[in-house]
Amino acid sequence: MSADKTKYLVMSRDQNAVRIQRVRMDNSTFERVEVFKYLGTILTNQNSIAEEIKCRLRSGNTVQKLLSSRLLSKNLKIKIYRTINLPVVLYGCEGWSLTLREERKLRAFANMVLRRIFGPRRDEVTGEWRRLRNEELNDLNSYPILCG
Repeated sequence: MSADKTKYLVMSRDQNAVRIQRVRMDNSTFERVEVFKYLGTILTNQNSIAEEIKCRLRSGNTVQKLLSSRLLSKNLKIKIYRTINLPVVLYGCEGWSLTLREERKLRAFANMVLRRIFGPRRDEVTGEWRRLRNEELNDLNSYPILCG
């Protein structure tokens, strides 16, 4: 056995699951952990993806200044969003079981990025600048913002 693989994770929503903290096998000791990073994905003992989504959204925020730049065209910003942001944020989403709260967080992130790309609009009636509404963002961007 490899010396660096010394931890194990039991995934269960059952609060009464067996609570053995260490397992010994062939002169190796394995420590039970509650959170584990496996193939770039954060796994928890409660099988919750909230921490994983939070981490993915943080990673997706790394190019926000680039998307706000006036030096890049909107078309290029959309390409960056589709080829960099979405794959980073949605990596592994096929296995996610989203709650309504997590789905809202993903939608809010996508809308925030799209507002940054498309910028504000001048209201036709008042002439004042305003934020784009969610419906307007959906019309402007035909790319899916969540896995489905």
